[in-house]
This record gives sequence, structure tokens and C-alpha cells, in this order.
Amino acid sequence: MVTRDESAVTARRISRAVVLARGLGTRMRHGDAAAALDPGQASMADAGLKVLMPVGRPFLDYVIASLADAGIDDVCLVIGAEHQVIRDRYERDCPPGRVRVHYAVQDAPLGTAHAVLAAADFIGDHDILVVNGDNLYPRAALEAVLRAAPPSLAAFGATALTADGLIEPERIAAFALVDVDARGFLRDIVEKPPLEAVCGRDHRVSVNLWAFTPGIVDACARIPRSPRGEFELPDAVRYLMRDLGIPVTAVAVDAPVIDLSTRADIARVRERLAGIEVRL
Repeated sequence: MVTRDESAVTARRISRAVVLARGLGTRMRHGDAAAALDPGQASMADAGLKVLMPVGRPFLDYVIASLADAGIDDVCLVIGAEHQVIRDRYERDCPPGRVRVHYAVQDAPLGTAHAVLAAADFIGDHDILVVNGDNLYPRAALEAVLRAAPPSLAAFGATALTADGLIEPERIAAFALVDVDARGFLRDIVEKPPLEAVCGRDHRVSVNLWAFTPGIVDACARIPRSPRGEFELPDAVRYLMRDLGIPVTAVAVDAPVIDLSTRADIARVRERLAGIEVRL
């Protein structure tokens, strides 16, 4: 189920999306003797390239196709300078026909806000969608956030995220905990909350499905590093709310998200995506 405030509708159609595809893939690089990987999967896992993990097709194919299904026309992949293989995929081997693919190079994996800042030229004066490259969101969630007035985020219910078994309850602590007021606006967002704060409770979390105005670029440029040494989107969103007084809409979503983080996920994700038609 997806719910939203019907009065909060953006006047401008969002047609651009930034896909965060630069991460180190640290958890994916960790060995797992129980995960039976074919040579192609093992190669991508060793490289930490989750977005190109072959799960029927490279995972990023499903992400791009889902954005096209939701009405996105232009997609910017934020990648590292060493990720020529991603360019080769979409420029030479399998160029999409339904979206235009652009690239932004994040010179170092310094966090999600740093990645958005790398895409500043692509964003320009456009409202944008921002998504993770290693998550596949339900179409209804994408469309609900696209309809909401930016800035906004999908506030996923923890119970729905874990109901289908693809995301373990303990993994919820890896997501940002969101605090939403009675009017449906974000009050606060806490990156990587303590495990005891989230386990065994039903609450809402962010899985990095956002809609932003162009002002997010300036916000990302103004924040300091987090205690983890990164420039993180939750801090940029707090800057929008607390320093600029801009309300952020929390769109309640009760639906599962496919999360490809570890080697143990690969077989389950492949099974879940089996039979899905992908049109790039």
C-alpha cells in the first residue's frame, strides 16, 4: 500500500533521475562460502560492482528499466573513474532506447551527498529523482514520490520491507531511520541508527528514494563530513529543513524493496527477478 497527501502535487513533472552507482561494495566483496556464485557473479562480487551483478541480466538493467517505466527520460549514473565497464554496457553493448543515459564521475566514494554533488551539471535547474543503484523499488513507490512536491522521500515501513524475506530485520539498521510528524512531513532522519533502536519495532526508514529541487546541490556542498567521514544525504536534508526552513514530505510506502548488498542476496534476487521482462 502506498499513501500520500493528495494535495501535495508538484507542478513540474520530474523527468530526470540520478542513480548512485559508485559505492565500494564492501559487503559484497566479503567472502561467503555458503553463496554459490557462477564465474561472472564471482567476478563482479570480487570487484564490488553490485550494479552489474548478473541476476538474469545485470542488476542495473532492472533499475534503469524501472525508472523508464515510471516516466523518467534521462538517467545519470554516478560512477567511479575506474568503472569503464558500466559505460561499455550502456554505450556499446546494450544502449537503452527508452531513456538517455548520462554519466557523472565521483572521484572518490565519499558518501551519498558527495555523489549527488558529482551530478551537479546533470541536475542543473531540474527537479530530480535520486535512487540507489543496488536497490530495485516498486513502481508504485517511484510514482508516488514523483507525484509528491519535492523535496520528498519514500518512508518505507520496516514491517513491509522484511515481510517477503529479501531483507532481514537486522539489516534495517543499515538504513536511515525517519521521524515523521502528524502532517506527513519529515521531522528528522538518522543515518545508521543503533540496532537496538530499530529491531523489533515497526517504524519507517529511508532506502534512498528521494525527489529533490535543484537546491539539493547547494545543500550537499554546504554540509561537513559525518562522523563516518562521508558527506551524507540525510545531513543535506537536515540543512534544507533546519537552516533553510524547507519542509520535506515523507511519502508513506508499505511495499518491499529488492536490496542487493551481499553475496548471500544474489541467489534470492535472481529468483525474485526471474521472468521479469526488461525493456531498456
